[in-house]
Amino acid sequence: MKLRNFCEADAKPMLEWMHDAEVNRFFLEDFAHKTMKDVQAFLYDAEDASSSLHYAVCDDADAYQGTISLKHIDPAAGAAEYAIVLRRQAQGKGYARFATREILRIAFEEKGLQEVYLNVLEQNQRAVRFYERMGFRRNDALRDEISWRGKPAVRLWYEMTEETYRLATYG
Repeated sequence: MKLRNFCEADAKPMLEWMHDAEVNRFFLEDFAHKTMKDVQAFLYDAEDASSSLHYAVCDDADAYQGTISLKHIDPAAGAAEYAIVLRRQAQGKGYARFATREILRIAFEEKGLQEVYLNVLEQNQRAVRFYERMGFRRNDALRDEISWRGKPAVRLWYEMTEETYRLATYG
């Protein structure tokens, strides 16, 4: 397993997960209507690392399995938003755990950030359990009610501080 920059070969499997209703069922953004042109634009834009970092999560044969990101990097605040998505075939095989550990290492050890945060729909209990196992802590002060696919939903916010990361990583 490894993280790497995107390449053109990643476009087709990326569009695959975007059109997989099981993979994107809890996302706020409508990926089901994305096109190959949208994917290619994302891959092109991902090369600009000024405010976001995006990496391909790959298997040992260098095949794309998903995407992990630090978005909205704010050096002044020392914070960034975490996001991850994996193709269905990669789920449950340790890719998310590996990629999350690596992106947190980049965030805290290379970028010198103080906080990494994320949001997740309360209904997405599989993701909630994963984030909590990885050491993210829920920030109940930021919990908000939203409309999701025409229905009321609760968006939960989680965070990991640099201190929490160091304690979990180095004891």
